[in-house]
This record gives sequence, C-alpha cells and structure tokens, in this order.
Amino acid sequence: MAPAPDTSPDMRPAAAPTADPAARPVAGVVWMIVTGLCFVAVTASVKMVGTGVPAAQSAFLRYALGLVFLIPMWPAVRAAALDARTWGLFGLRGVCHAVAVILWFYAMARIPIADVTALNYLNPIYVMLLAVVLLKERLGPWRIGAVGVAFLGTLVIVRPGFREVDIGHLAMLFTAVFMAGSYFMAKVLSGRARPQVVVFMLSVVVPVILAPVAWAVWVPIGWSELGWLALTAAFATAGHYTMTLAFAAAPLTVTQPVTFLQLVWATLLGVVIFGEPADGFVMAGGAMIIAAITLVTWREARRKRAVTPPPDAPGA
Repeated sequence: MAPAPDTSPDMRPAAAPTADPAARPVAGVVWMIVTGLCFVAVTASVKMVGTGVPAAQSAFLRYALGLVFLIPMWPAVRAAALDARTWGLFGLRGVCHAVAVILWFYAMARIPIADVTALNYLNPIYVMLLAVVLLKERLGPWRIGAVGVAFLGTLVIVRPGFREVDIGHLAMLFTAVFMAGSYFMAKVLSGRARPQVVVFMLSVVVPVILAPVAWAVWVPIGWSELGWLALTAAFATAGHYTMTLAFAAAPLTVTQPVTFLQLVWATLLGVVIFGEPADGFVMAGGAMIIAAITLVTWREARRKRAVTPPPDAPGA
C-alpha cells in the first residue's frame, strides 16, 4: 500500500501522542504483528480474484467498496480550508497512487505473494531518496549504505539472468516508485491539512481517477470476486487501524523490524494455499531490504529526525 479509506503508509494517521512512546513495546509489537497478518490477508484476497478481472477494475472496486468508511471523516473535510496548491497536491498524489495500485493489482495476480511482499519493502527507500532530491535532506554514509543494501536485496529477489523475470516483477518495481511519490506528497500534505482530510481526499480522488480506466476494460464479475474485493477493503481498514495502535504504543524503531514477519507469513500462505514454491532468495533479499530500512530508522530516530514510513500493501 493499504484501507477502506486508504491510509497507506503515507497517509497513515500520525501516532497518537503518549507520555512515553516506548512504554508499551510489547503492545506495539503485538499490534504490528496483527497489522502484518491483515496486510497478508489483503494480498491473499486480491490473489483470489485472479487475472479474470482487469487490474484497473479490481483497484477501482476495492476503493469504491471502501468509500463507506469515509463517512465519519466528513465533518473534518467540511471544516477544512484548502488553497489551490493543496488541491493540486491532492490531485497529483491521486494520480501517483492510482497508477501504483493498478500496477500492484496487476503484479499480485501474476507473481508469488512473497515476491510482491518483499519488493514492497522498497517503498521507504524511494521515499528517502525523494526527500534527498526534493527536500535537500542530507544523504550521509548510513543512508547511502542502506540504499546500496536495499538494491542488492532487490537483485537477490529478482535475480535477472538467473531466472525468467516476469512482467509482474517489473510492475512491482514501478509500483514502489509511484507509491513512494504518493507517500512523499502525503508527508508534504500532512503540514497543510488534518490527517482525516488527507485520508479522505486520497480515498475519493483515487477511485475518480480509476473510474474511466476501469470502465474502458470493464468485464462482468460475479458475487465471488465482489466478495473477495470487499474483504480486501475490510482487511485493509483493519490493518491501518491496528498499525495506528502500534504506532501509539511504541516507536518505529521497535515496530519496524516486526514487518519482516509479513514476508514469512506471505511465503507460508503462498506455499500452503496457492501452491507457490518457497524461495529462499526472496526471503534473503527481503531481509536485506528490511534490515537496511530498520538501520536507517534507528539511526535517524536517535538523531531525532523524521523517519521513512514502514511498508504496507499499496492496494490496502
């Protein structure tokens, strides 16, 4: 990502302030474990839809089914005073996010769940690079090392030249790029509007952008596909809610390493439910990427600097 209003890492509501954010690390870890299970359920439900429904249509229906969750946010949106630049950022972010979710749905139907999950860990790396380029943040040796390790991890996962690279893998690499753009603009928008407004606007703008694309490729679907996409929205909503609880209970330096368990569960799910082979290279590459992210998060938290968001399912 990855909610019925999509609070993708980007727009994830800020963690509720606590007197001591590290006071309940066990609770933070538990909530993050539940979050990972929810996001794995998101990817599994999309996988169940399969390739019979075009990616753009699946993405549109997922967001359309989640609109009901926006109702409680309406008062905050009505009270918001937004200038033209903020509206423009909402629109640009919606375009980036819409492209990302189409690519994610496309990849999810074509490559193993573990591959999608592992490559999704690249999102925070791209966010960090955008912050360096656009916000002039310093790219110190630790960040350079983290970027290098993360991209080596990507090569371990994809292994070009050693196995056939599916178009789904390429779709996931571009998913991470466009999703990073969405997350980056969310960081900018968080200083211009309340979190509820940021969530609401993304959740409305994305299906509006997706609608004509979905209409162009629309195919009839049954209650089964509709039910799986409804579950996608439900699990995404639950995942982002439990993630907020995790952030409120403990800092990212505690909860971020736990996200690696999501790759373990995704691999097990792929093996048990979908008959996908367990790939040790995917696990190793994912471990390299999440280790790089965790190290940068820990270093920047110690320096009291902003940290990159942990990954989740773009379609969430």
